[in-house]
Amino acid sequence: LTMGLWPTQAPSPYTLPAEIETCCSIFQDFYLNKNSSRKLTWHANMGTAELKAFFPSGRYEITVSTFQMCILLLFNKSDIISYKTIQDQTNIAADDLKRNLMALTCGKHKILLKSDSKSKKVEESDKFAFNKSFKSKLYRFKLMVVAGRDAQVDPQSSETRQKVDEERKAQIDACIVRIMKSRKKMDHSLLISEVVRLLSSRFVPNPTVIKRRIESLIEREFMERSKTDRKVYHYCA
Repeated sequence: LTMGLWPTQAPSPYTLPAEIETCCSIFQDFYLNKNSSRKLTWHANMGTAELKAFFPSGRYEITVSTFQMCILLLFNKSDIISYKTIQDQTNIAADDLKRNLMALTCGKHKILLKSDSKSKKVEESDKFAFNKSFKSKLYRFKLMVVAGRDAQVDPQSSETRQKVDEERKAQIDACIVRIMKSRKKMDHSLLISEVVRLLSSRFVPNPTVIKRRIESLIEREFMERSKTDRKVYHYCA
């Protein structure tokens, strides 16, 4: 993978359920046997899972975050679990754990019940129970993660994002130059469309960013505007 395709967040701490860890190990062995020169890193904070949940009201298929999956699978063994026990068994960071528990207890689909049902916050003293009275008109639905209000910018994440942006600028520049070298003359709109088409397999470039890169290439004399039509560019050999 090139830098432009890397996730911009560092992997968050977590412990997967034993059955899921076994599946990951099997896949990792398979993948590395096929791609011995590559490295496989799991980003659970960016993943999703599909669960089949059985309630007295019926069976449902639920799309959840990987962290929500880790939490919900604990209730296969216990009907009531404390916040501390969930944290100890999943090792999910406190902020991530609270946001995912909020989605499970205070969202539209209340899969779990919280001991303090009046509060809209998750406290470390809370206990959680499997909601046996849960009902939904939808057989298949998705649970959203609650956005953090006091999210802080991770310096490492910010630095990675900056590196990704710089890498993508270089890729856009190279793509524009290749197109113009081949076509010699091109309309602005067609050039934008062609750059998006060629780079879409790696990432989707923003047209505004492409326009800025065109201006930068004009300043560096890789290309120039037509003297008769400013929406047309010429390649500078």
